[in-house]
Amino acid sequence: MKLFQSNKGLIEETPKEKREFYSKAILIALPIIAQNLINTAVNSADVVMLGYVSQEALSASSLANQVQFILTIIFYGLSSGVATLTAQYWGKGDTRTIEKELAIALRLSLLVGFIFAVAAWFFPNQLMHIFTNDPALIQEGVTYLRILAVSYLFMSFSSIYLNLMRSIERVMLSTGVYAISLCINISINATFIFGLFGAPKLGLVGVAIGTVIARFTEVVICVIDSIRFRTVRIRFKDLVSLEPVLVKDFLRISMPSTLNDTAWSVAFSMYSVILGHMGSDAVAANSIATVARNLGTVICFGMASATGIIIGKTIGENRLKHAQVYANRMLFLTSTAGILGGILILCSCPLLMMMGHELTDQARIYLQGMLLINAYYVWGQGVNTAWIGGCFRAGGDAKYGMICDTIDMWCFAVPVGLFCAFVLKLPVLAVYFILCLDEFVKMPFVIHHYRAFQWIRNITRDFPEQEQVVQKEIVS
Repeated sequence: MKLFQSNKGLIEETPKEKREFYSKAILIALPIIAQNLINTAVNSADVVMLGYVSQEALSASSLANQVQFILTIIFYGLSSGVATLTAQYWGKGDTRTIEKELAIALRLSLLVGFIFAVAAWFFPNQLMHIFTNDPALIQEGVTYLRILAVSYLFMSFSSIYLNLMRSIERVMLSTGVYAISLCINISINATFIFGLFGAPKLGLVGVAIGTVIARFTEVVICVIDSIRFRTVRIRFKDLVSLEPVLVKDFLRISMPSTLNDTAWSVAFSMYSVILGHMGSDAVAANSIATVARNLGTVICFGMASATGIIIGKTIGENRLKHAQVYANRMLFLTSTAGILGGILILCSCPLLMMMGHELTDQARIYLQGMLLINAYYVWGQGVNTAWIGGCFRAGGDAKYGMICDTIDMWCFAVPVGLFCAFVLKLPVLAVYFILCLDEFVKMPFVIHHYRAFQWIRNITRDFPEQEQVVQKEIVS
């Protein structure tokens, strides 16, 4: 089965035009890759530093962060859904509609962030019990979660704003913001974990404080940028008013993406629930394996995000044949990046094993097996993300991905994983291998849908009077 459709008979381009496309694609992808690398560096630094505290602190943070993981993916689904609209309107040149869609997304994200913050602040004990029954891990995680709750409110603003800016090709902004956030986070974490400069050694609490301060810094920079950037900015009147037609479009396009990523992230967190009830050794090994997986997907996830930006803008310009060709090219780049990511994990095994120097012998055995599994898993995860999160959503077809992921995760991966772990009582690595089959089970169906090209459609609306106003604002 061919992964990608042939470009033959679609459009004719000169070698120079092809080179220009690849150059542009890489220029868009590189800052996103840098941003992904920064986020991975933050997680890696936390893992390394907490490894010097204790295995319990490392495991507790890994489990407690599943709450933030779910929230992050919800925001990703919400922002990628609205990015479908904004990328196409960007290609069309209608920036006023982009501002209105941004306001709609921010109102919803702030509500979601508030709900998660309340849950983490008032019910941290109950949340930790979902992921583990180990009293030591629960005790460590409760304090960590309660402090971290404040950062959820800041995330609900900055993540949506930065992801939308990426959809209008301002990819360097998010990279710069997250780079500053990284420096602040690591500096504060190191200060409170190791007691530098006379500060108290706060361990896991220090990590939570560092995260809150870093997230607050992101919000401050985003607000300043919105005030200074005149083409697309946050307007107070958009936040307090509703335009029914755009709300309808937002719900039609963004809700399937949000529900898709929510269903996927909760199911993926169930993997941690399963491993969390199989012992502290499995949890600790998985926390480092997750760093490896994030490292391996840095490039291919960057390419997948760039795919959505490029395809969305091309469709908004009404160049549908070009969108098909560009999708094939971006998928080839993503697939190649996934292979390189797997090789990177294999080459990094000695270093990653050093990160687990405080692990028990059994946990180190688990870690070795998990790293080998992730070496091929990252390819499937990256390519499926490019198809579902990049191509389908850029074309306004988020429903297929929602249905596909929900069936795959909740009808196969989670129930089979639970059955193998707690009924058949298979070994940890056998259960982990089965859980990591999810990307390959859905792949044939995703390929079939992609090759039909029914997901490509222009979903923008015409606002003649509004476009004239926007053009005047840009000129002035």
